[in-house]
Amino acid sequence: MTHAFDALRPALAYLPASDVEVIEDAYEFSRQAHEGQFRKSGEPYISHPLAVAGILAGWHLDAQTLAAALLHDVVEDTPATASEIEARYGKAVALLVEGVSKLDKLAFESEQQAQAENFRKMLLAMAQDVRVILVKLADRLHNMHTMGAMPPEKRKRIASETLEIYAPIANRLGLHSVYQELEDLGFRYQHPNRYQVLAKAVKAARGNRRELVEKIKIALQEKLAQASVEATISGREKHLYSIYRKMQEKNLAFSEVFDIYGFRVVVRDQPHCYLALGALHALYKPIPGKFKDYIAIPKANGYQSLHSILFGPSGTPIEVQIRTTEMNRLAETGIASHWMYKSADAALSDVQTRTHRWLQSLLDIQADHGDSPEFLEHIKVDLFPDEVYVFTPKGKIMALPRGATAVDFAFAVHTDVGHRCIAVKINYELMPLRTQLRNGDHVEILTASNATPNSAWLNFVVTGKARSHIRNYLRTARATEAVALGERLLNHALSTLHPEKLEADAVVWERLLKDYGMQSKQELYTAVGLGGKLPLVVAHQLLHMHGDRTGEPAHPHAISIRGTEGIAVELAQCCHPIPGDPILGFIHKDRGLIIHTHDCPSIRAFRADPDKWLDVEWEAEPGHLFDVQIKVIVGNQRGVLAKVAATIAEQGSNIGNVSMEEEDGSPYTVLFFTVQVENRMHLARVMRGLRVLPDVVRIFRIKGKKDGRAQSQ
Repeated sequence: MTHAFDALRPALAYLPASDVEVIEDAYEFSRQAHEGQFRKSGEPYISHPLAVAGILAGWHLDAQTLAAALLHDVVEDTPATASEIEARYGKAVALLVEGVSKLDKLAFESEQQAQAENFRKMLLAMAQDVRVILVKLADRLHNMHTMGAMPPEKRKRIASETLEIYAPIANRLGLHSVYQELEDLGFRYQHPNRYQVLAKAVKAARGNRRELVEKIKIALQEKLAQASVEATISGREKHLYSIYRKMQEKNLAFSEVFDIYGFRVVVRDQPHCYLALGALHALYKPIPGKFKDYIAIPKANGYQSLHSILFGPSGTPIEVQIRTTEMNRLAETGIASHWMYKSADAALSDVQTRTHRWLQSLLDIQADHGDSPEFLEHIKVDLFPDEVYVFTPKGKIMALPRGATAVDFAFAVHTDVGHRCIAVKINYELMPLRTQLRNGDHVEILTASNATPNSAWLNFVVTGKARSHIRNYLRTARATEAVALGERLLNHALSTLHPEKLEADAVVWERLLKDYGMQSKQELYTAVGLGGKLPLVVAHQLLHMHGDRTGEPAHPHAISIRGTEGIAVELAQCCHPIPGDPILGFIHKDRGLIIHTHDCPSIRAFRADPDKWLDVEWEAEPGHLFDVQIKVIVGNQRGVLAKVAATIAEQGSNIGNVSMEEEDGSPYTVLFFTVQVENRMHLARVMRGLRVLPDVVRIFRIKGKKDGRAQSQ
């Protein structure tokens, strides 16, 4: 019998002797595997898994979980294998060890992308078996208690990770005492100076108020006894991180934080909770708006209690929490006290059901955003809910995050309700769907069978579930519509260029898709439908490839362009083509069709690839103004810029930009203009008008950087 294990034995009294034997065997296996290994503090490594098992035993978890706790590091840190554990302790224990080992590998980096992926892995492990995260929370709690031996930078990183991820999960699972401990320990190592100052202030306040606290406790006991309410009363001190957070959020001084001290009143049953509340309200007046009934409306993690802040002696605010013995147990150990593993078909408690639903909703979100930073933001909304409680038309209570709207409520009820909602009645009055819900609202969603989600909803929904389903619907609907439109546009372009019906075979299509870097026709149709690819360009390429394969000549006509087609056609910035210029079209994989002048210097290197070029021509009447750059050398005379600008305006052209260069001592000034013209003939009129000015020496059109300066935009 091992001496170290004897320290754990009293905590296992709730388990049958056969289970204790299995746990002792797991301890012995782990001790031998970790033989010769030590923690940074100098203790034998086995002290850590033994402490983790002790924490879990305090939550009365089953033998499988305790065995997994003792073995959770052996696969990672020793030669022992997962198959050995499965053969010796069963598949369930092996899966728990594997799940915890995966979580141990997680490093919550500052990069959001990595953090989102790590968190996704954690969710998958939690959803498979919530005991995985219970072991991990116990592991983290012991590590936080023994973190003094770590370097300061590592302490801060682990503390930040604890406050951001692990403490909120403990709270969400109802492990209230673990949540508070993790927050205080995280605060201690993330902000050591602030922690010390606040701890000192609380200690001083505790000394100053000890007599007052004892006086209030006696008064509470006497009042409850008069009301024939049997109760156990204990003083409750608000934990440090909670005080710090309240001071930060509300910009309060330490002395202004009301409920640093409070009292917990534990009674035998629910009716006595309300009797006790009435008695205490008769003793001390309640502060208006500071009463919360979490018994009638439990928190999402199952927490139940009555909370009230009272005016105590001398006007000192005190908080009382009134709950039953069972509620108190649940408040301390949360879901750990409800989780049953003894039979696969054991009925789920209400807390378990809610937790399953929460985990499932997170998995639904990660299916859409599993590798994106947006996913992590959705999760943080769910981990820090600050809930509002509203009623369905049938009187069912639903918890939603603070700021949730009617659309969030609709998706929380059911995805189909969210998809088809058109209006909402809040407290029997029609209200906008963007209305934020408040505690106690009665909410009724009105639906229509042909209604669909609106993209504007994304501007105000706050829950991850609603946002995820709206985005998914819009993405699917947009893609479906784009495919149909793209196919119609491409077929129309083909019939314009090739009046006879074209039957391109699979080889031609495969070559075309490969050229565009796409996987399917649907992807190409989507790109055409969304404007990413010009239908005529794609049709030309398809005809060209079809001709190469069959020997049929491709249609000789050039594509007509106006220059105003939008994102699918772009006029090159290197040469600024205008109607009348001989032009070529270059097919760019991502940017569509780019139009260059035929003598543009920047395209000489690409002219050798005929598959990338198309014959293009200007429409007869484009009806649009085009930017073109000109360079004018003038005599260095007063008022010459005004004369040149006036002449350009007289020719019906706008000036988009002007700049000048003047060399010291030179009799000439160089003016650069960006002017807007209808076509090449219009540009010629402008230039003729400038040439007749006596002060103009020379004039050029700028087509590239070889003309002596960088482009003026």
